[in-house]
Amino acid sequence: MDTDGFETVNEAQRDYLPAAGRDCALPLYDPCAKLLGMDVARKALLEQAALERGHRVLDVGCGTGTLAAQIKQLHPEVVVVGLDPDPQALERARRKAKGAAVTVQFDQGFSDALPYPDASFDRVFSSFMLHHVPADEKEKMLAEIGRVLAPGGSLHLVDLGGPEARDGWFMRRLHSAHNLQHNSESRVFGLMQQAGLIEAKKIAERAMLFGLFHIVYYQATVPAVR
Repeated sequence: MDTDGFETVNEAQRDYLPAAGRDCALPLYDPCAKLLGMDVARKALLEQAALERGHRVLDVGCGTGTLAAQIKQLHPEVVVVGLDPDPQALERARRKAKGAAVTVQFDQGFSDALPYPDASFDRVFSSFMLHHVPADEKEKMLAEIGRVLAPGGSLHLVDLGGPEARDGWFMRRLHSAHNLQHNSESRVFGLMQQAGLIEAKKIAERAMLFGLFHIVYYQATVPAVR
């Protein structure tokens, strides 16, 4: 099966997009991410989360584990879990964490069926994965995130901008051929509300790679009392 030109893999009778789009491209994923400025963008995402000692953190769609390892390096007092459906990316993530001398739990699974009990985490991160999720699965993903967040916990999400960010030929091309057409701010806010998340807001937006593409930071919480 192929989606938007990306190879998909069947794992436990489910299709998923490998972290780099195709398994053969996985060695290029981290260098390309750095070139595109994704590492800097993830650092900014982490800064908005106000992590505290003892927090339990989940990185949904962790890929090769860059953000998860970074969280543990900067906040060794928090518990960090990374989740991704791609076993090859997870293997790289485990090696990355070992090389950084940090302890991160990496699990294989899907964002719309998180394998964790209710209220398991204080913070959930999602970086550059929402646009990969099919439109009909986005609500399930956000509902699952709301379920595993503890009362008062928060979601911190960064992704490519929606149709509002079509300036430039590159963004217009992306929106014409990708799930980005479903990434409008109003739709993201609506899905968060449907998932039971509150205080959803856009924290920031910025251009990357000399303005070739546009990213948006979001934040939402779950009620302190359910």
